[in-house]
Amino acid sequence: MLSSLSKLTPEQIAEIRSLEQKLGKTLLSFTGYDVVDDLSAEDLTLLRALEEKLGTMLIAVREISGKS
Repeated sequence: MLSSLSKLTPEQIAEIRSLEQKLGKTLLSFTGYDVVDDLSAEDLTLLRALEEKLGTMLIAVREISGKS
């Protein structure tokens, strides 16, 4: 499992900021992802080619279901 900062709507950000003010603390929102391990050989070739082009590492993930 991997986590990254959540992509939030302006309304969600406003709710978090409101709670931050009440608590006097800074809050961070993370979303969990499962690493995808079922890529085809063709998919892997495409992924690796883009990694090479961009000079970075890419990881295929899917968002963990069951979010509230």
